[in-house]
Amino acid sequence: QVQLVESGGGLVQPGGSLRLSCAASGTIFSVYAMAWYRQAPGKEREFVARITPGKSTNYADSVKGRFTISRDNAKSTLYLQMNNLKPEDTAVYYCNTVSSGGVWPWGQGTQVTVSS
Repeated sequence: QVQLVESGGGLVQPGGSLRLSCAASGTIFSVYAMAWYRQAPGKEREFVARITPGKSTNYADSVKGRFTISRDNAKSTLYLQMNNLKPEDTAVYYCNTVSSGGVWPWGQGTQVTVSS
């Protein structure tokens, strides 16, 4: 079974930065498009950023210019560099595939809290 483990979240002040990691196991990570999602309290899970096997990327409008998605296929790890964080970025962040075959089981997510 595919396992996804998110890490790197924490408490940061507005304008600060965090780098999230998503370690995947049980799959050939390099062949899958991957994405970051987030879910804030009382809100639905939303798309944040996507990266293809060829490393092309796209982002939700709310994070364009601030977040950068990347991947290290040799380490089966997905990253999200988050800069200029805003309070509205506060959420639990999850990673998963965006393959048409469906998502893998969700990991535990990592909490990002942006507050002064």
